[in-house]
Amino acid sequence: MPGRYVHLTWQADPAVYAPARYRRACGYDAFIPDLLRDLDVRLKAEVAGVLSEAEAAISALNAGARPALAPLARLLLRTESIASSKVEGLQVGVRELARAEARVEAGGRAGPTAVEVIANIDAMELAIEQAATVERFGLKEILAIHERLMEQAVSAERTAGRLRTVQNWIGGNDYNPCGADFVPPPPGQVAALLEDLCERINDDVWSPVLQAALVHAQFETIHPFDDGNGRTGRALVHVVLRRRRLAREYVPPISVVLAAARDRYIKGLTAFRGDGVEEWIEHFAAATASAARLASQYLDAVVRLTEGWRQRLAASAGAPRRGAAAWAIIDVLPAYPIVTAPVLAAAAGRSRPQIYPALEQLEAAGVLVSLTPGGRRNQAWEAAGLLDLVAGLTAGQRPPARPRAEP
Repeated sequence: MPGRYVHLTWQADPAVYAPARYRRACGYDAFIPDLLRDLDVRLKAEVAGVLSEAEAAISALNAGARPALAPLARLLLRTESIASSKVEGLQVGVRELARAEARVEAGGRAGPTAVEVIANIDAMELAIEQAATVERFGLKEILAIHERLMEQAVSAERTAGRLRTVQNWIGGNDYNPCGADFVPPPPGQVAALLEDLCERINDDVWSPVLQAALVHAQFETIHPFDDGNGRTGRALVHVVLRRRRLAREYVPPISVVLAAARDRYIKGLTAFRGDGVEEWIEHFAAATASAARLASQYLDAVVRLTEGWRQRLAASAGAPRRGAAAWAIIDVLPAYPIVTAPVLAAAAGRSRPQIYPALEQLEAAGVLVSLTPGGRRNQAWEAAGLLDLVAGLTAGQRPPARPRAEP
């Protein structure tokens, strides 16, 4: 990315402890990228071809979208959020996370890592469902995404939804930016750079995947927050794809592919900050194409799993009549790997007196497995076989030909 370096002097703050060798003033170079509006993008034919393949793969992923499959959209969005957290080193098992979500929904508590990942799911939902649909996307929407992401963090009171006011850096030491691997623009440059970035989100000069690639890399270069830049920046990818109506319903879980080759992802972003803009574009487009194709395979697997649930329920003793609550629960179940009665009542649009007998029917048929046997208080159930598919997708593995309807 074209830009310029500015040489600055770091003055140690005597009020903040640092080892003696970091208390001296030192010089560093901060990078200020050119505005995206001034970027002249010229691509080789083979790179343009990869972009075209990525957009075709996203279109194919969304081609089969229909209201009855809406729960699958939440499943993909949830997977993208989990993988985006994984890129930042926030790893939690899919079962552990699903159980933590169920506890939180029931008014309980979850561990700090699970809380952060759940917050990322909430931020991604906000990005897709609200920020992506406003007439003009702006700084207000970026701050809202970041606030939702960071509101549970220890430093939330002073950082959530607020642009940084001090210099940050990547690599090096914890005390100053001298010798860092990369130093983003000084804080005084951040607002103008973000204004330009938002204008690029609102236009349609570039193709959708090219636009998403450049917006994401530019955002990571600006690094406008003290923390949470990576997760916010990956949410912006899906803001672009949704606003351009390429990912109308289903988001390709690009972070699954990026997390699987994190070093290459970081290398691509680093190349973007030099003369490797085209290299970054090709890497991002290839990851997007892979993610969209993988997602299509998993959607087919979840549909087959859901059909297996219906067959089990139909073959069970005392199978419920058509239109009963148990069938409505199966319709929404792919969105909720672990469920509670209140969540299902809201999702399926049924009353609790209808939900509890339906849960008993589904448990007897082997569609649901109780995680809290012996009582109804804060009871939770696991959708048989679904978390195995979620784990496979999050790991970037191909789905099994015949998903097992077992936990």
